[in-house]
Amino acid sequence: MTQEPVPQDLAPITRIPRTGLPARAVVVGDPARASIVAALLDGAEEVSYHREYRAFTGTWKGVPVVVASHGVGAPGAILLFQELADAGVSTFVRFGTAGAMRPGIQDGDLVIAEAAVRDDGVTQQLLPPEYPAVATPEAVLALQLAAREQGAPHHRGLVWTRAAFQPGLIPLFSYEGAGLAAIEMELSALYVTASLRGLTAGGVLVIDGANADELVDEASTGGYDPHREIVATGVERGSVVALEALRLLAEAEERAL
Repeated sequence: MTQEPVPQDLAPITRIPRTGLPARAVVVGDPARASIVAALLDGAEEVSYHREYRAFTGTWKGVPVVVASHGVGAPGAILLFQELADAGVSTFVRFGTAGAMRPGIQDGDLVIAEAAVRDDGVTQQLLPPEYPAVATPEAVLALQLAAREQGAPHHRGLVWTRAAFQPGLIPLFSYEGAGLAAIEMELSALYVTASLRGLTAGGVLVIDGANADELVDEASTGGYDPHREIVATGVERGSVVALEALRLLAEAEERAL
């Protein structure tokens, strides 16, 4: 029988255990997706579930992993990233969904994010806007290799982390022509957190719709719908890619010792 942690052994916001977590994590937005990814692990066990923050531990091909959800939006997500880091997690892969921003990127494809535009609504309050949000190069390469090995359609590029999901009076395409691959809501907060703390971080995103006006064909698609089978298939592939990337990074770290 698993002994329940006493309250002082839990992080204050997310209620994850303060100690005993694996050093490598897949972080996702949806608590249900955390369960989907965790189902791929050996010995998966749910260790906490508070508000949007749900966490599992287990192993992937012998590598201990924590899978945790952070909800929608960077202000809440960064709290999970910080408390996981406080608990000893040193390698992160964010696995989420995103909207395509350039032609040639299809629904269900994966986008491996090399860096992110910091329009996230939280890191601007933590440090100057000139500070970059960049992935760890080794994490990008591990994700790319994992995607290739899985035969998953994938693209590398810059993403736009934007706090607002719905359009407003400010034009959406202030970055039109800037070569962005996709738009999502949390990744820049992870990259900034990792850089500030000297951690390893990467991100892989499943495309669940098109956000560039010239890419949208509402007559044939019926508008935005992230619950289609093609997206679910992308999530299945992306789950394995994220976990495999952690394994590749673990192997690289062992070889470097």
